[in-house]
Amino acid sequence: MDLQSLFALAWPVMLKGTGYTLLFAVVSMILGLPLAGLVTLVRVLGIWGLSGVMALYVSVMRGTPLLVQVFIVYYGLPSVGIELSPITAGILTLTLNVAAYMSETLRGSINAVAQGQWLAGTSLGLTRRQTLRHVVGPQALRAAVPSLSNSLISLIKDTSLVSVIAVTELMLATKELISTTFQPFQLYMAAAGVYWVLSLSFEQVQRWMEKRMAYPH
Repeated sequence: MDLQSLFALAWPVMLKGTGYTLLFAVVSMILGLPLAGLVTLVRVLGIWGLSGVMALYVSVMRGTPLLVQVFIVYYGLPSVGIELSPITAGILTLTLNVAAYMSETLRGSINAVAQGQWLAGTSLGLTRRQTLRHVVGPQALRAAVPSLSNSLISLIKDTSLVSVIAVTELMLATKELISTTFQPFQLYMAAAGVYWVLSLSFEQVQRWMEKRMAYPH
């Protein structure tokens, strides 16, 4: 099969797969960020009874492979009466996974803010929560932007793992094309190129956010 014919056959399928990849990445990031913020607040403020639970959640999600988590959510939960569609299971797993990593990014950024900022808030009569919200939080968020953006870029590549539950995202679409065209090198290179272009696009967004939130000089 010549390249022109291969392209004509492949591009509609890969375009649809790319759409699913973006859907998984963007929705999981949108849902994961507030969850990560909640986990961070609980751990930083040391809320009794919840802080340990959140620490355990982060440890489990960071300490087990994402592929195993996908299997547990999609194939394991039905055994306890919870059955999810492939798309829902994929988004849920990716959200829980990325939220755990982002919460550590946010917590690290908060801990990196000088202790004097906390003391300054206390001297003004602010509670610990108010100091976190009005003084420490904005500074920490600025410092966390690069790492949070890296989490999104990594998430784009991690979406390839949901192909194991029959979601036709970019990787599974490529495999299906290879099974009919027998052109693995060209199609895998095309898939790699799409992932690269998506990553470059989000890198531009990252740079814009860094400039937008940069400390004034």
